[in-house]
Amino acid sequence: MQVRSRSRSHFLPALLLLSSGCAGPQGPDASAESAAHAERMQWWREARFGLFLHWGLYAVPAGEWKDGTDYGEWIRDSARIPVDEYEKFQVQFDPVRFDADQWVALAREAGMRYLVITSKHHDGFALFDSAETEWDVLGTPFRRDILAELSAACVRGGVRFCTYHSIMDWHHPDYLPRRPWETERSSAGADYERFQDYLHAQVTEVITKYHPGVLWFDGEWESTWTHERGVELYELCRALDSDVIVNNRVDVHRGGMAGFSQSSEAVGDFGTPEQEIPATGLDGADWETCMTMNDHWGYNSHDADWKSVETLVRNLIDVASKGGNYLLNVGPKADGTFPDEAIERLRGIGAWMKKHGDAIYGTSASPFEALPWGRCTVKRNGADSILYLHVFERPADGKLVLPGLGNEPLSAGWLAGPRSALPVTREGTDVVVQLPPTLPDPIASVVTLGIQGDPIVYRAPEIVAESDIFLRPLPVELRVPSPGLEIRYTLDGTDPDAHSVLYDRPLQLTVTTELGARSFHGGQAVSSVTRRCFERVGVPPDCYPDQTSSHMESGVTLKAYSGSWDRLPDFEALQPVETSLVPGIRLEESQRVEQSALRFVGFLDVPRADVYRFSLTSDDGSQLWVNGQLLIDNDGLHGALEKHAHVALGAGRGNGIEVRWFNKTGGAELDVQWAPLGGELGPIANLSHWAR
Repeated sequence: MQVRSRSRSHFLPALLLLSSGCAGPQGPDASAESAAHAERMQWWREARFGLFLHWGLYAVPAGEWKDGTDYGEWIRDSARIPVDEYEKFQVQFDPVRFDADQWVALAREAGMRYLVITSKHHDGFALFDSAETEWDVLGTPFRRDILAELSAACVRGGVRFCTYHSIMDWHHPDYLPRRPWETERSSAGADYERFQDYLHAQVTEVITKYHPGVLWFDGEWESTWTHERGVELYELCRALDSDVIVNNRVDVHRGGMAGFSQSSEAVGDFGTPEQEIPATGLDGADWETCMTMNDHWGYNSHDADWKSVETLVRNLIDVASKGGNYLLNVGPKADGTFPDEAIERLRGIGAWMKKHGDAIYGTSASPFEALPWGRCTVKRNGADSILYLHVFERPADGKLVLPGLGNEPLSAGWLAGPRSALPVTREGTDVVVQLPPTLPDPIASVVTLGIQGDPIVYRAPEIVAESDIFLRPLPVELRVPSPGLEIRYTLDGTDPDAHSVLYDRPLQLTVTTELGARSFHGGQAVSSVTRRCFERVGVPPDCYPDQTSSHMESGVTLKAYSGSWDRLPDFEALQPVETSLVPGIRLEESQRVEQSALRFVGFLDVPRADVYRFSLTSDDGSQLWVNGQLLIDNDGLHGALEKHAHVALGAGRGNGIEVRWFNKTGGAELDVQWAPLGGELGPIANLSHWAR
């Protein structure tokens, strides 16, 4: 398949249009950039709800290859289909029933305000007429520019057109690395710089020809993509269109499926949690949860695990209540139509949104930490505010309790339902709305509660400490997010009252303590009590091997295994395919392979007795064992996920450490770090193993 290329110098004029500052708060013109960022994000924040479309050649096999039926948009990699075999799908792609206006109408009917379609997924196939390659939709029997038709339909239908574009490209001859299983596809002569020119050229085409409101990048996690490359691509987008919104996957600092960038130097306009809704929102950060309706992004004819309309609507509410957007996916079929099950759910969501959209569009996050009966969204109403109370389950006593709401309530009623007012009372520090015996909507009934001013919620204090166990004096802070509150605390497990000690500086704990803290206003308790127990542990004995240190050498033993698992296997029952000695516990590039597992075994050299903090990050599952005890269990199939734990260790070279890891498919990550309490996490050095 022919790929056209062009010189890198083609992009220099566009890049010279950039201002000196990088588009982010770390740039030299941060205040101006913040204003520009807020302006371009305004429509996106208002929209709250969008349609994701994963469509391409992978719709042709519809999830099937040989004996397998569980494939999706990753089918070329997960089914290990050679390039020349996969290219045969191009001449089979003929979506004669594709109707761009119908797609837009379905999105609009569902209440979606924007649409994101795959201009190019990881297989490299482009759904638009690209001058850079023949591996595009113009090389199919269909011979129509999908992006051109859909972007025009979005203008007609009042939906913002946006595109997804993969950085990773399994088809381009210059993209590296190759898939680990492509042993017969040589990388000789491949030039990643030349691929980057191609990527920039296609992104330039997408922006200048179709003017997307969002450029949603993906596939940034392989080692060939760097922060510097991400910044360059981000700046190209910003130079071509100052209003285009770019997600954080343009850069390398995304924290796995959780989706938030983990570095202050990261570029990108919003975070991208995938297939999950964060437990809480993140103040000052824009984010968007993308999620499938069933189990696949691309169309799979065997996938019947469809989420219900109720689940999808409540997901949307949950996301909005935490200040995020919800990008809900449909994988269209090869003929150009949506699956019937997807259409049914889009229309079901739309029926709810038609009555309750005001409680979603343009709202901000709930001021409450948790509400057992549902969720809350907020909207300004002149000098006052409206709280939209999304009731999932009616409390047994019919009382919607809003804990610690300090504002004066004005009036309450239904957003869509009976026009009669609902009784509102104050009970101590809480505001209570009384519900009738039945609710007007079986999915989520929305109560509107007007309040004076911006929401003020009296919250319980947060107890902040690095660990629950300590050996040396432990600093502890008490924090409360509500302004104008004071904190009183006790150290003996009793409830703080107005006569308890007033918190004015960090505490230094030296003995085992049960700490209780409560917020006060005007001398009155206005929150529940927060509790946390801290244990001072004894000094662990020095730990040295039973044998003399002369029998130990630097490094750890590594055993490698091959197989397909959903959880960590029983290593004792397996025969390793390779055993070697390695300098540390880390994943080399050659070990980032699918259907594999590793087991690192050795000893820690602990400089002094103390409580140590460990972090374990992996994709897929992993475990950390210290001195024969499971310290961190990060097992199971997931994206890059980080977990922490603390343990008291004695000084010496005899503290055993073992890390178990496996990868099934997709990304592969493993990182282990440690530090004594108060120290900064870093790689584990000075590891040892028994000399043989």
